[in-house]
Amino acid sequence: MNPKFVSFGKWAQRFLSPVTLICLLLLGYIVFAGENTVFNSIDYDRTIDSLRQELAANRDTMLYYRGLNRRLASDPDLIEQVVREQYGMKRAGEDVYIFKEKPQEIEE
Repeated sequence: MNPKFVSFGKWAQRFLSPVTLICLLLLGYIVFAGENTVFNSIDYDRTIDSLRQELAANRDTMLYYRGLNRRLASDPDLIEQVVREQYGMKRAGEDVYIFKEKPQEIEE
């Protein structure tokens, strides 16, 4: 046998009690194995944060469209403006130009 392993075994018998060894093994299992590892917890926290940001963005959009619906119910000029902007409708004798954003090119 390798003399390094023999000397480590003697050192471990002298300085590590079975209770300490069991605690270290349990701590290692908690940190590196199982369903609730530290790494999984960090990943779950990141996922929760991204979902909260998405939820906040969707809530802002929802509030915008609720306000727009309330205003559309009572303002005919706003109805005309929305129809003309979103559907490209025009009045007689009027030219409408629709500008679309150019997709961004990905640089490698």
